[in-house]
Amino acid sequence: MDFLRWLFDAQIAIGDNQSLLVREVLGNIFGLLSALGGMRRKVWAWPVGILGNLLLLTVFLGTLFGSTYGTANLLGQAGRQIMFIAVSIWGWYRWNQTRKTGAAGQAAVVPQWASWRERAFMVAFMAVGTGVLTPIFRALGSYEPVWSDAWIFTGSLLATYGMAKGWVEFWLVWVAVDVVGVPLLWSAGYYASAFMYLFYGAFTLTGFFVWWRTRNREAAKVEVETSFPDPTVEVR
Repeated sequence: MDFLRWLFDAQIAIGDNQSLLVREVLGNIFGLLSALGGMRRKVWAWPVGILGNLLLLTVFLGTLFGSTYGTANLLGQAGRQIMFIAVSIWGWYRWNQTRKTGAAGQAAVVPQWASWRERAFMVAFMAVGTGVLTPIFRALGSYEPVWSDAWIFTGSLLATYGMAKGWVEFWLVWVAVDVVGVPLLWSAGYYASAFMYLFYGAFTLTGFFVWWRTRNREAAKVEVETSFPDPTVEVR
């Protein structure tokens, strides 16, 4: 209980009048570790991410948890933590099953490009999701500009789903989320999260190119194995 009390109250002073919640910093660190694990296609990325989501949920619903930190409740940011947890459980299961049914030492997922139909779905999902959620979040009293909060929530859901499916494009969805998230979080007083979003933007671009190269390497491996079906031929 003492640890939980410390976790909820601990802050890091910045200058004379500013501070950061330790929970916010830790939640973003767990999120970064999860993104790193996802780039390396490791199953542990999912449970680590869930821990970060739980911490950040208490941050973005600060008044509900009795905190005076921050200037606003961000319902989209809070809601996406719940969404992350639900989708991450599915992604955790899906990657774990893929690893179990694959060859020894095989990664949990093989990156692949989404089809054009799936890309059209992603674009439509972003547009419709943002449009539908904006008036709902506004009615619930979310921080303005509310469309930004709705965009971040919708994009986060889509990116997490795309990661579980193994789509290379999911990294670009994260970039779109980060571009909107940095100014929103900074204006709302969540400076640690704004800084981490800025860092995530560069990180997700790196992840995109890493998965792109991995996809090309796996495609070349399949082409060689098809050309040389002899089981005695070892492909490295």
